[in-house]
Formats: sequence, structure tokens, C-alpha cells
Amino acid sequence: MKPLKVIYAGTPEFAAIAMESLLCSEHQIILVMTQPDRPAGRGLKLQASQVKQKALLSDIPVIQPTSLRLDGKFPEEAAQAKKILENLDFDVLVVAAYGLILPVWLLELAHKRNKIACINIHASLLPRWRGAAPIHRAIWSGDLQTGTTIMKMEEGLDTGPIILVEPLNIQALDTTASLHDRLALQGGRLLIEVLDKIANQEDIKLTPQAEEGITYAEKIKKTEALIDWNQEAFLIDRQIRALNPAPGAFTYWQGEIFKVWLSEDISNHWEGYKTNNSRPGEIVEINEFGISVAALKGVIRMLEIQKAGAKKMPAQQFSKSNVIKIGDCLGE
Repeated sequence: MKPLKVIYAGTPEFAAIAMESLLCSEHQIILVMTQPDRPAGRGLKLQASQVKQKALLSDIPVIQPTSLRLDGKFPEEAAQAKKILENLDFDVLVVAAYGLILPVWLLELAHKRNKIACINIHASLLPRWRGAAPIHRAIWSGDLQTGTTIMKMEEGLDTGPIILVEPLNIQALDTTASLHDRLALQGGRLLIEVLDKIANQEDIKLTPQAEEGITYAEKIKKTEALIDWNQEAFLIDRQIRALNPAPGAFTYWQGEIFKVWLSEDISNHWEGYKTNNSRPGEIVEINEFGISVAALKGVIRMLEIQKAGAKKMPAQQFSKSNVIKIGDCLGE
């Protein structure tokens, strides 16, 4: 097998985890494309992306165009990136949560190398959950299964034909954080499987995506993070788990923001309790397991919470150090 020369385009931790599999393979990353450094932290200092940090540690060249559109707001940056890529001897362009739309000129440039020279790692079972937030939306919608799709890229949003796909079960207590890591590892493993086939000149079947079952995973908005206790418990539980680690589901307690990072729906285990006598958001039990709250129907047990200005902590620990009691109502 002749190792491939790879351009890797990615930005967040998901892409960095998958990138690790590539770094440990026989294939060579000759250039990394990632988003520009962004202000982060309390000091709002410029911080390199997870992928850039990994690239620098491995002495891999990095480019960070603000845009790749030659007719966009940053045409000079796009033209400079185009010149660099045109003069680069590469075999495959791999994209994983890059964050920029790839223009036609880049797709055409990659496809000059071979028929499957531009591939994408996507964290869903396409065509379900095309778009920006497939992991969040899968959990929030109550999907029992998700997975990773390796696809050939084309102009449409996650519309390209499927090269390889593998399902992954969503566990009852999965958050976006926990599911994210498993999917990233899965994506890295499947990527190497595909690259090895390309390097060995094996026939690769391209399967068009189904025309039925298409859903779009819109980017998570901060306005979606407020918990509405006038919902059934299972819906609130999904919301909390879907928004962990960012932006974090929140409610109000004593007029202050109160984030809920981890929970479980205990409605089926709440023996003899009828929520008809409790207001949505009312605390109905505090014990060694956590703090239980009534929903419109059912009960949520909060397991990990965070008061404004404080650190995350187990709910049971919070109840010992704060004056919170049965009968208090969250959301007020």
C-alpha cells in the first residue's frame, strides 16, 4: 500500500480526536486547514482550535482562511488559500467539522486527484441529521441509535453519496459530550478504513442517500437552553443531556441562573407519587441520589448542577451547601 498524502480540514475537538487516528496511521497529513483563532476564556485571549494545536505539536503546516469564497467578504484570503492548495501535491482532502462551506473550486481541485478525493466524516446516519448539530439533535429527539457516515462530498449540505456507515447505540444517560467522544473515535477508525481502500486501489461503492427520512440538525441556539418545566419529564431530560457540554440547559432558582448538567427521568420509578398535586418545577424530593423536580407530567432527578458563579457539583452535594428545600419551585 502506498500511503496517501492528506489535507485535513477540521476545527473542534471532534475533528481533533478523529485526526489522532490519522496521525497514527501510515497516511501523511501534509497540510491542516482550520478556522482562525478565536477569543476564548475570561480574558478573551485568542485561542487556537483543537485541530491547530494538534497540528502544531506534530509540525504540520496550517492555514486558517476566514473564508474560501472568492466572491465573499474575504476574497484575498480565499485566493491565497486557493494558490496554496493548487500548488500542493495531495491525494485526498478529508473534512471533519471544519465549519466553512467548501466552494466548487475546491471540490473540483480535489476531484482532479481521483474520483473519491474529497471525503467527509459526519456524526449521524445520513440522511438523518444533516447539518451543524447532529449529535445534539439525535439525543434531543430521543433517537435510540446514531452513528458515523463517511461520504463523498458534493455541493449540497451533507448530500453526497455514502462510502461507509456504521451505527452506534445511544445510551440512556448519554450526553452530547459522552456520545461525541464515541462518535469521534468511530469516525477516525472508519476514516482509516476508507483511506486504506483508496490507497490499495480497491473498488469503493458509492451509495446515494435515501430520499426519505431526511432531517436537518440546525445549530443550537442559546434561546433553546431555558428549561420549560411545563413539559413531560422525558422531554426535559433529553434537553438537559443534549445541551451538555454547551451551552448547558438552565432554569432559575431564587432569581438566579441555575444550570442543570446531568439528569435522569425517574417517572417510572416514582412509586406512589402523583404530579397532579405539585407545580411544574417544584422540588419534590432531596436525597443521596440527587434533587427531584416535578414536570408537567413525570419527575426529573437532577444529578449535576451549577449555581451562577460557582463550580459544577453533584446535586446531592449542592443540597447540603445551599438552602434549597422541598417545595421550592424552579423557573421562578
